[in-house]
Amino acid sequence: MIEKPMQQFLAEHPRLKYTFFGGKGGVGKTVLAGAMALWLARQGKRTLLASTNPVHSLSSLLDQDVFGKPTPVTGAPNLMAYEIDTRDTIERSKQEIREKISWFLKFADIKTRADEFVESATMNPAFEESAMFENMIDLMFEDEYEVYVFDTAPTANARRLLGMSSVYSMWVNKMVKSREEARSLREMLSYSKKKEEKDPLMEYLLNLRERMQHAKELLTDPELTAFFFVTLPEALPIAVITRFINWFNDFGIPVGGVVVNMLIDEESVADDAPDFVKNRVIMQAKYMDEIWKTFDGDVRAIVPLFETEVRGVDMLQRTADRLFA
Repeated sequence: MIEKPMQQFLAEHPRLKYTFFGGKGGVGKTVLAGAMALWLARQGKRTLLASTNPVHSLSSLLDQDVFGKPTPVTGAPNLMAYEIDTRDTIERSKQEIREKISWFLKFADIKTRADEFVESATMNPAFEESAMFENMIDLMFEDEYEVYVFDTAPTANARRLLGMSSVYSMWVNKMVKSREEARSLREMLSYSKKKEEKDPLMEYLLNLRERMQHAKELLTDPELTAFFFVTLPEALPIAVITRFINWFNDFGIPVGGVVVNMLIDEESVADDAPDFVKNRVIMQAKYMDEIWKTFDGDVRAIVPLFETEVRGVDMLQRTADRLFA
């Protein structure tokens, strides 16, 4: 039995504002994020459903184009959906980095073009995630909606994405310390007793530190934020989220619970059903036992495998009905 279903969890967290859905690829994160967003919107809350997954699928789920900007969802009052344009985010981030490097080179009297540094700075595989993180917290800081539901990338990426507030904070603190030491040394070695009036790089670092601290406060506040893990009644998805739940707890990101998706209803399986279906029912029953033992008290909902794909608002409503049963 589910000890604390989703509806009860939300009732106990009336200030919950940022909801994330994650898990192994292919478990139905987008569908369940969409169902949560639709349910919240139908409670009268102005809701944004946003995808931070570089491989977007919200437009397919909703049967309408929501790429590049927050778009009203047809047939769902109060609900906006948004597939973040990663390419646009990356280009804006590159431009910002170009400006920062230009500031630094000018301040340090180095006669080199900033473009020579930008390419190497943006070749890091984590750069796209950094850009996506910036876009995500921009949405959170703008605070235009009552609630936000994020469809995240597969869990490993989501872990890095949400952990960036802590990683950024540590990095910025080291950079600020190094910058202060360099500035102090420069003043000591200068023949002029006049102190530097302005250090644009230091201003940037201090602003970034404040920004990251605010992001960390939001992402680790259990009254405002919850991360829900989605699993199938199968070995690999269970193993993935078991490992990552501990990591999220270590980082202080509040775990809201676990949602089991695509469970075959035993009562709907006829005696003459194919052996493949009967075998999957037996397999799922075994893994449901494991789920009850492993995530005792943290299972929030069990969503069945429907007879058709979940696509469009009507099917999302059916999913939401089961998510909040």
